[in-house]
Amino acid sequence: MARVVLAMSGGVDSSVAADLLLREGHEVIGVFMRHGEQAPPELACAVDSAAASRRSGLPVLGQRADHRQGCCSASDADDARRVAQRLQIAFYALDLSQDFGRIIDEFVDQYRKGRTPNPCVLCNTWIKFGRLFDFADSVAAQFVATGHYAQIRHGADGTAQLERGHDVTKDQSYALFGIARQRLARMRLPVGHFRKSEIRQRATDLGLSVAQKRDSQEICFVTQGHHAEFVRTRRGASTEGPIVMTDGRVVGRHGGIESYTIGQRKGLGIALGSPAYVVRIDAKTNTVVLGSHDDLAVTGLTATRTNWLCDVSAAPFACQVQTRYNSRPAEATVHAIPESDQLRVHFHTPQYGVAPGQAVVCYEQSRVLGGGWIESTCGRETVTDRCMAPGMSCDDSEIFRG
Repeated sequence: MARVVLAMSGGVDSSVAADLLLREGHEVIGVFMRHGEQAPPELACAVDSAAASRRSGLPVLGQRADHRQGCCSASDADDARRVAQRLQIAFYALDLSQDFGRIIDEFVDQYRKGRTPNPCVLCNTWIKFGRLFDFADSVAAQFVATGHYAQIRHGADGTAQLERGHDVTKDQSYALFGIARQRLARMRLPVGHFRKSEIRQRATDLGLSVAQKRDSQEICFVTQGHHAEFVRTRRGASTEGPIVMTDGRVVGRHGGIESYTIGQRKGLGIALGSPAYVVRIDAKTNTVVLGSHDDLAVTGLTATRTNWLCDVSAAPFACQVQTRYNSRPAEATVHAIPESDQLRVHFHTPQYGVAPGQAVVCYEQSRVLGGGWIESTCGRETVTDRCMAPGMSCDDSEIFRG
């Protein structure tokens, strides 16, 4: 029997994950993580909070987070606690507001730079499979688990690899690419080889109150999903500016670049008589550029802050590439350049709506190879071998769209 620390959000997936781990014979310790955006009222914990704090160096609460949005609300904390009590497992509440603050700062800074951030990937990397390992070590737990729809495969040689979840409609492997490679062997993803419908049925059979609870669709620290207002509140300087077409024609003004993302069509506030999309955001001049759907097409990108979950070739290699959480993977040629912490991608067919600030994740069929964060993209013109050569990037091209 192994001791497993399980991140419990109060949702159906992590709740059933607890039961699955128990059925495998593990000792399960549930952990709810609060981001600290609201003052915490009381939450009963089935552990000695002060002692746990001393061991882990993390604030372990006898309190609960009073959030009102996303996956970290007060009601979510209550749900997680009730499930822990029902399954008779220990339950901790951790105050990770300082760590979440780092994610919030990155979120705000990326929008102010005209990029489209993905804080959930950072949360998985820095907190759920980052700081939570510190806590696991403090309670002598061998593994850290979550309710993500992804799978860990263990080889005969003891190596571990990350793969897509069995339910392709719920697969969350894209959001896990940034996890440190050496931690894969200590990860458990018990719901990854089930379909969502099967998980809900298991929760119903267990009599869990969260069996039909809706999946969270929001960023946990942004009230009601109003990210633009959140960014403006955090960074007071105005980013309003002109809205122009690709030919330079000014067609209006906007209230802030944080309200826009590459590929956006709705909510532009301008009637042009034909569909228009955000094709570029220039943070230096606060300019939002609109164009046609064809103007969105890109054939290449450069990414930095890479993380590889296996050994990859030093020469360009073919694989499948995903550029958004819910996008389809595309066939591409990738050149990983570890010494410069970069990767470059040449898509075999043009892709649309590729946004700087998002993650690009490389797959070999269902296996996650690794990925990085998109810095810049190249337009519809053919990407040559020169674009994939060391020392070159999309920034060196006239077709730069970063």
